[in-house]
Amino acid sequence: MPIRVPDNLPSYKELLEEDIFVMKATRAMNQEIRPLEILILNLMPNKSETEGQLLRLLSNSPLQVNVEFLAMKTHTSKNCPSEHLAEFYKSFDEIKNYFYDGLIITGAPVEKMAFEDVDYWDEITQVFDWSKTHVFSTLHICWGAQAGLYYHYDVEKILLDKKLSGIFVHDLKHRDNDITRGYDDVFYAPHSRNTGINRAQVEAVPELEILADSPDAGIFLIGHKDNRAYFATGHLEYDRDTLKKEYKRDEKVGINPEVPANYFAGDDVSSRPKMNWHMAATLLFSNWLNYSVYQNTPYKLSDIENL
Repeated sequence: MPIRVPDNLPSYKELLEEDIFVMKATRAMNQEIRPLEILILNLMPNKSETEGQLLRLLSNSPLQVNVEFLAMKTHTSKNCPSEHLAEFYKSFDEIKNYFYDGLIITGAPVEKMAFEDVDYWDEITQVFDWSKTHVFSTLHICWGAQAGLYYHYDVEKILLDKKLSGIFVHDLKHRDNDITRGYDDVFYAPHSRNTGINRAQVEAVPELEILADSPDAGIFLIGHKDNRAYFATGHLEYDRDTLKKEYKRDEKVGINPEVPANYFAGDDVSSRPKMNWHMAATLLFSNWLNYSVYQNTPYKLSDIENL
């Protein structure tokens, strides 16, 4: 949230130059405040776990946030009880006439498939199109980021030689974007994926900018220059033990996975993983809510359609 200061405070200009979010008293008095409306398209198999991860991060804000969950009607979930979906999730037909301040599109375990071969591809493209006129800002995560970049900008995904799994160090490339306010020059983030994205194709899109990347994990965060879309290839929302659970799952089914990099002390899979990405995760989601969404979205949600 911004700091409210007197209009003539001498340090106001200095704070702005340091990228501190300050608001003159006259503007603060004229602000209209309402709850933010956030929609989450949850494509992850363990929906309850992902719900908890995202809600925990969205709650780190003084803003009141109303959250709804969206599921794909054209996909039958094998890992989530139908009763849970029926009670807590809506279909696209049920929400398509509504407007939202923000939309989160999660990852999905379909990254090795061609986008068009995913059973809900036609339905998710409807969501992509709808979001242009009914959502102010969309945060795409992992496969959701790859799918969004492919659909909106023709950016291809690239199959990696082996699965990228672990905690990797990242370099901040742009400090002046709303979503990277307050970030250190370097930070950590989890990755768990078999594919990457084509850097040259991203760099060829004028309205996109690479905000953070890693020498080992590649591009991590891409932003649209108008705050309307962000694409994160990693999983800052992951809990401490999420990668451990994935490793044990793959081991159990005989995939013979590599130990996640930089995750277990001494690569001892029986040890408790160290968590060093929570601050970056908290900052990403709070910045998205507070700056990218709250300070820019129209008070009257239907006005999004005319932006």
